Amino acid sequence: MLRATTTTPLFLSTTTTITPLLLFSSPFLTKPTRPISLTSSNKPIMSSFLNKLFSSQSPTPRSAPTSSSSPATGPDTEIPSPGHQFAQFGAGCFWGVELAFQRVPGVTKTEVGYSQGRVDDPSYEDVCSGTTGHSEVVRVMYDVSLCGYERLLEVFWERHDPTTLNRQGNDVGTQYRSGIYYYSPEQEKAARESLEQHQKLLNRKIVTEILPAKKFYRAEEYHQQYLAKGGRFGFKQSAAKGCNDPIRCYG
Repeated sequence: MLRATTTTPLFLSTTTTITPLLLFSSPFLTKPTRPISLTSSNKPIMSSFLNKLFSSQSPTPRSAPTSSSSPATGPDTEIPSPGHQFAQFGAGCFWGVELAFQRVPGVTKTEVGYSQGRVDDPSYEDVCSGTTGHSEVVRVMYDVSLCGYERLLEVFWERHDPTTLNRQGNDVGTQYRSGIYYYSPEQEKAARESLEQHQKLLNRKIVTEILPAKKFYRAEEYHQQYLAKGGRFGFKQSAAKGCNDPIRCYG
C-alpha cells in the first residue's frame, strides 16, 4: 500500500547569517551579492524568501486534536440489520482482511475503513501519515443464526501475525496494528478468552489490543472489496463463501 511521507521544516535562528543558495538551488532565486542576516531590518526579505521556499510543499495531513471532543473518539452508533451484529477487526492492510471475512458463511456485509483515531472523517492520506491515531479496520456484519463471533475470531487470528507491533509484513505503521474492537461485553469476553488460548500456541507475546469499537469511518470507495474487484491490475479474487484460495494482497 502507498505510504504518506512527512517533511521536516527548516528552522532558522533569528541571529544566524546564511547564504540561501549554499543550502539548495531554486529556479526562482538568483545568487545574492551578500549573505542575508536575519536581523529586524531584513525580516521582510527573509519572510518572503521562506514563503517561496515552502509554498510548493504539499498540504500537511491533519493531526490529532489535543482534546477528546472529536466525534472519532465516540462509539460506533450505527445499527446492524435485524438478526445481525457488527464486529470490527484490525489486522494489517484491510484489503486482504476484508476478503477473508467476505468468504465466511453467515457474513452478509463487509466494509473497510478507519477507526480508533482522534480526527473526524479522516482520509487515507491522513491515516497513512501516522498522526491521526487511526487503524485500518474491517467492519463485519454477520447473521448470528448462521455465524458465531468465535468463528470470526478464528479468521482474525489466521489472517495475520498478532505478535508484530504496528507491522504486518512489509506494511509498517500504527495504522497496521492488530486489534479486536468489541460491540458488547459478550464480544469482549470472547475476544479475551480467545487471545489467552491463542497465546498458548505461540512462543512470542501477542500485542493485539482489545478495545471498545469506536466511530467507524468508511474508507474511500476504491478500497471497498478491493481484491474481489481485481485491484489495480484487474486480477479478481474469489469472495465465494467457503473459498479457500490463497489471498494475494497487491496494490
